[in-house]
Amino acid sequence: MFAETLRRLLLERGWSQNQLADAIPCNKGHLSKLINGRQKPSERVAQRCDELLNARGDLIGAAHLDVAAARDLRPNETVELLERIRATDTSNTTIEALRSTVEDLCCQYATTDPTQLRAEGHRWLREVARLMRQPVGLQAHRELLVNAGWLALLIGCLEYDLGMRASAEATRIMASNLGVEAGAPEIHGWALEMKAWIALTQGRYPDVLNAVAEGRHLAAGHNVAVQLIGQEAKALGRLGDVQGVRRALDEGAVILERFEAPSRSDNHFAIDLPKWQFYAMDAYSQAQDYDLATQYAGEVIKFGTTPNGIEISPMRNQEARLVLAITAARKGELDQAIEQADQVFNSERKSLPSLLMVAGELSGELQQRFPEENATKDFQERLRALAG
Repeated sequence: MFAETLRRLLLERGWSQNQLADAIPCNKGHLSKLINGRQKPSERVAQRCDELLNARGDLIGAAHLDVAAARDLRPNETVELLERIRATDTSNTTIEALRSTVEDLCCQYATTDPTQLRAEGHRWLREVARLMRQPVGLQAHRELLVNAGWLALLIGCLEYDLGMRASAEATRIMASNLGVEAGAPEIHGWALEMKAWIALTQGRYPDVLNAVAEGRHLAAGHNVAVQLIGQEAKALGRLGDVQGVRRALDEGAVILERFEAPSRSDNHFAIDLPKWQFYAMDAYSQAQDYDLATQYAGEVIKFGTTPNGIEISPMRNQEARLVLAITAARKGELDQAIEQADQVFNSERKSLPSLLMVAGELSGELQQRFPEENATKDFQERLRALAG
């Protein structure tokens, strides 16, 4: 849909491919692939094309619809992909196809049913294990370990979302070990970021800081370092270290600028400006800087929703609305707080531990400020039902 819309707009506006490539700017070969539908655009490129061609959101919406369609992977398509790989040796083409598939799975994290995606991840992890039992060269062996590491990270995150604590930790350790064996500090760093996230949602804030310190040392040259700092800021806020929050956020913003924007902003194991704003939103809320928390929450929801109202980052949007609800509650605006909170319960895709953490903080605010209100009691009932 994006390619078709882009071709039409180029013709209508009288633009050439070269003119558009220069204006974005981007590689002309890359733009050619976008126009011919052989590659999907990044968020940045889709937004830039929309601006340049005055598409009024049409190109952004088309890009998101393409992503949504790609996520609708039917079972028979998976079987076909597996059979295609089985029919080949472990060549560069096979490895590249596997790498692309693993990345696509990581990009489905935010919107796909976690049970379904976990099963898909296990299927591909078994396929990687099968390939590793074949005679392969050292480079191919390393590439297989790397892909297995990313799959293990994805599966571990999904398991923790589903409340499978023991399984998630075992899978996280496996991902960490694979990263070490493959000589891939980025994977090891993300495993430690996951360790920090788990500790954060369980209220073990000193453990968050320990995991962050270890992860930053190991993966300083990778953008996971930025997300580790985001987890640090969240923990410091909950420890009441306001100065530490500001110091961490300032440092993270500087480091983020050193990295190029990821080619796939929807990859769960990538961080860009909108994702950083998501972390800053929570940290500033904990630091009681409500103006910045509200500003970033608005940005999170804006970037997480298409112009035609489709949520492409539902879990980030949920937490943003809870931050807005907490801010409203602290200002004495009960109706506004409940209005924001009500939207959270209606979303199908949830990261239960993260959601319960922030919703629990809102619950504390409501109980402290509006203990006798029916709206507070209703919220407590819904929160208990969500927690099971």
